[in-house]
Parts: sequence; C-alpha cells; structure tokens
Amino acid sequence: MSKESYRKDKNGWSYICVRGTAAQRGYEHGRLLAEEIVTGIREAKELAILQTGLSWDCFLYDAGSILHKWREVLRREPYLEFYEEMEAIAEGVCSVRPEAGITVDDIILWNGFEELTNYWLPTTVDAIYERLPGQGGGRTRKHFISGAHDHCSAFIATGSYTADGRIVLAHNSFTPYENSNHSNVIQYVEPDKGYPFIMQSQPGYIHSMSDFYLTKTGKGQGLMISETTIGGFCAYEPEGVPEFARIRLAVQYADTLNLFVEKFWKHNNGGYANTWLVGDVGTNEIMRFEAGLKFFKVDKTTDGYYAGFNAPEDPRIRNLECDNCGYGDIRRHQGARQVRIPQLMERYKGAIDSGTAKQILSDHYDVYLGKENPCSRTVCSHYELDERAYMSQPGRPVPFQPRGAVDGLVAAAEDAESLALHARWGSSCGMPFYVEPFLEKHPQFNYLRPYLKDRPTRPWTRWEAEESGGTAQR
Repeated sequence: MSKESYRKDKNGWSYICVRGTAAQRGYEHGRLLAEEIVTGIREAKELAILQTGLSWDCFLYDAGSILHKWREVLRREPYLEFYEEMEAIAEGVCSVRPEAGITVDDIILWNGFEELTNYWLPTTVDAIYERLPGQGGGRTRKHFISGAHDHCSAFIATGSYTADGRIVLAHNSFTPYENSNHSNVIQYVEPDKGYPFIMQSQPGYIHSMSDFYLTKTGKGQGLMISETTIGGFCAYEPEGVPEFARIRLAVQYADTLNLFVEKFWKHNNGGYANTWLVGDVGTNEIMRFEAGLKFFKVDKTTDGYYAGFNAPEDPRIRNLECDNCGYGDIRRHQGARQVRIPQLMERYKGAIDSGTAKQILSDHYDVYLGKENPCSRTVCSHYELDERAYMSQPGRPVPFQPRGAVDGLVAAAEDAESLALHARWGSSCGMPFYVEPFLEKHPQFNYLRPYLKDRPTRPWTRWEAEESGGTAQR
C-alpha cells in the first residue's frame, strides 16, 4: 500500500486519496475501490440489458459501438493520460479481484455509461438492431423522441447574495435509485501534472458524473464547478471526445473561467450536455456555461446567482437541440424549479452560506400546487411519492418511480480554499427510503428489487483534502 494513498469510510461515503502519475493514481484507485468497482460494473452490465435491451458485450464488441472511437481518441493527446489512468484502474482492480476480469474497456464503458445509453445509443439504435442476431429479419421503428434524461438541482451565488460576498455552490442529483447505488465516493486527486481537486464520484470513475468539483490552482485560488443536465437534449457527434474526458481535462488543467470553457468545448461531441455553473475563488466571479452541440452560451457576474434546473436559457439550444425540455412548464420539474430556486435565492439574499444552501437543497415547496409537497417538482425531489397526476409528458418518468435526490453537496469559497466540501448521502432533506415498504406498496417495480437499496437518514459530513504539500507540475 502506498503511504500516499488511502481510504476512509463514513456516513455512507467512501473517501479516497490518490496521488502521482496516471499509472500511480489509477492503480491505487483500482486497488482501494476494487470491490465497489466490480459490483458497479456487474450492476451496469445487468442494467444495460434491462434498460436498453442490449448487452454489455454488444457495447464491447459490436462493430458500430462507440467504444472503438472513444478508445481511439483517448489514446491521443491531450487525453492519453486519462486512458493510462483507466488502464491502471483496471490493473488495480485485478490485483485484488483477478477473477473478475475487469479490463480497460470495461472501465471506459463504465465511465461513459450515461453518455453511452442516453446520448449515443438513440442516434444509432436502428443500425444496431439490424445487426443483432435473432429469429427473424426486419427493421425497428424505435425512436427516442423524448431526448436525454435530466438529473439535478443546483445554484451558484456571489456578491450581495451571499453572507460574506464570496461564492457559494450547491448541487443535488436526481437519479433513478437503481442507477445511483455507487455515487457515494469522494475522490481527492493530486496529479503530477495540472492542479489538485476533490470531487464527488463513483468507483472506477476518472470524472465526477454527478459533477461537483473543487480545484486548487494556487493560494486562495481555484475553481468551484457543478452543473445540471439539459433535459430533452438530442444532438450528438460521434466523432468527438466523450464528455467524461473533456470535463476531466478542464477540471485538472483550467485555472480561469475562460480556460475552463476552452478546454471543455474543444472536441465537443454533445455527450451529457449540461448547464455548467463555475466560480473563480480568487475573483468571486461566477459563470453559467450552457454547452450544447453546435451552440454554447456564457454568462458571467460578480454580483448575482445562476440556477440550474435542467432546461437551457439559450433559445438556440432549447429549440434546435432539445425535444420537449420542460422549460417554463411548472407541471414538470424543470419549469417548477425554474420558478422555485429564484424564489429561494431572493428569500435568502445576503445570507446564503453553506448552512442556508443545505436548506435550499432540502426545499419541498411545490409551485404548481402552491403548497409543501415533496414530489418530482421540488428542489429536493421525491418521484417515489409522486402519482404524476399532472404529467405533461406521459411516461417520463412513470408514477411513483423510485427516483429522486440521492445526495446533497455544498461548498463556500472558504471551504474551497482548503478543498473541502459538505456532503450528504441520501435525500438532501434526510427523508429515508426503504425498499420493502416501497415495493409492497408499488409492486410494479419488483423487477428492480436487486438494484434498490435502503437509503436511511444520514448526516451532512465535511470532507477536506489532506494535501501532501508538494508542487505539481503544471
């Protein structure tokens, strides 16, 4: 065991510290989280067939799989170190669980699972269907008209909106519970090149995916980074670079807001399209960066806030690259939070800090019904409680789907200076979820039983990086 790497477990979270070259940090990552990586990939393989009808082997070996293009672009600069890191993660896993047979291709697909199933696959499902062996011929008429899924609530605030005039960042993840069993990893990464950072993540991931990062680019300097997905997004360019590699490059090497945009946007493929909320700790300037495929929009301020609610403000992205994104529809969670988050920002104006940020993430006010009502439309979402009586888009998601806010992440600028964050595993508000009572009431979801886990109430926990004090090569 390297004295520079270690693991801690507390309040539902697993925290790992890895340092060094791509090979060093990857190997230690794989070794420290081997059991969780094996379990996570096994569940992903089973969920792939359950949710798409296609096997993991199809994604690995089909001639048209995007994996082959991803592997090619990841072996080129400036992304090569991330491929080497993923190779080393697989090696670290195999040092503990050799019988599992985890390969670098498994790690790549695992890192890109969201993009694989919700961005690339809808563009090519007809061609894949024609190549599948079966009992007959023919073509499919399957179409993914609803666009990409949407996942989060978030805000970033600065200036007169915060208690000390500095930046506050907050985020929670809206996710089907069966897909979020492993988002309880906090990684501190101190690379030999670039800047150290801390992030919420998953075992085996080189990026966050739930997307909460703090970076340290100098004394009192760094970036605070989060996002919300753009719901209904349906544009994709398979020749580009997967989002998980582009965001990792921007996180590890950008020291300004402009450089973050530049590094993320280069080789853009539209995968996992997001509204990025980024703050500069040194200048207190914050940015909203809406990144589509052909279009992007950047807004900045040193006095104000930006809210993330899964719908884009840019009318080009909203109308030309999305299908029914829910913008302005308060029957939907996008439109409802488009109204509610600004209400909360004004209520707490001048007092927003890490404590009030936790309260905002825990909010259960339903603007459509005008009352406290934890449901799909609230900042802390609870789809499992929602009969979806007011759906404007039937089937997305279905009534009482086991889905909702599975975490809460908060950081103020003073936290970011020491690479520290406040995290809650489980619903942002602390409301528990227990599998057996839920399935007894909603047996239509029994098919998900193997993948649903109890989510008891857990406390907020502050995680802080323990830096080595060394100077990384830029």
